[in-house]
Amino acid sequence: MLMLRVMTWISLRLGRRAGRCVLYGIAAYFLVANAAARRASRDYLRRVRNAPGTARVGWHLVFRHFLSFASSIHDRVYLINDRFNLFDIRIHQEHLVAELTAAHQGVFLMGAHVGSFEVLRAVGRRQPGLRVTMVMYEDNARKLNAALSAINPAARQDIVSLGHVDSMLRVNELLTAGSVVGMLADRCLNNDATRAVPFLGESAEFPVGPFRMAAILRRPVLFMVGAYGGNNRYDVHFETLADFSSIAAGGRDAAVQAAMARYAQLLERHCRAAPYNWFNFFDFWQASKPLPAATPGPPHD
Repeated sequence: MLMLRVMTWISLRLGRRAGRCVLYGIAAYFLVANAAARRASRDYLRRVRNAPGTARVGWHLVFRHFLSFASSIHDRVYLINDRFNLFDIRIHQEHLVAELTAAHQGVFLMGAHVGSFEVLRAVGRRQPGLRVTMVMYEDNARKLNAALSAINPAARQDIVSLGHVDSMLRVNELLTAGSVVGMLADRCLNNDATRAVPFLGESAEFPVGPFRMAAILRRPVLFMVGAYGGNNRYDVHFETLADFSSIAAGGRDAAVQAAMARYAQLLERHCRAAPYNWFNFFDFWQASKPLPAATPGPPHD
């Protein structure tokens, strides 16, 4: 937290260019010091570039990958402080969000650890009625709140913590009120139930929970990424992912499976389009996933 506050002070007082000078040293440090992240980066870059299994990914590509990650983290300082004027933010298929929010129809927004989710704030600026609430595990929520406080004590981020008795009820209330509920659906935590889905040439395990929640609550789902394009550019993409509003209970599992397959396809497409935006620095394909995905049942009373 101390280093984050120092970096925030440098960035806001001396400007984005001065703050970015530090990023090269940070990326170089992790390139040298973090062997596991380096291996994970090489494996991912080999897959996303369609290189043979024996192909060597140069250190300069791994460095670029780390620098892209550091840049997106650094830019949060400005995005959370509403400094949108510093960026060239291009929003693609914004009408998908506008139509659902105009109809006061609550919608799930499925993101990933790709680019920056905070760039979504720029969409909220163009659509003043847009309210996004993030759903995440309690430990992650606590860490995010601490980071937001370090960057901007006045920043407010609506977060629903999973794992509580009333978590699903709280999410349902938000959706009924027409809010957008955001989740990052590409990383498994706390022994989540998972399902194997083809992704970048090999099956990978994705968590079932986000899609099951959307199916149980019978809501439409949009896919979203905010890809960092270098310098000060971000491209925010929205895609139609699924609509569970008319799915019968008996067809829920098949609908969830189809939505997960489409999610992986969309994620792969955007990873190939902006390959240095994937920020899962661990062995994504070989990570242990002990629990199989259970067939979703009806919500409890």
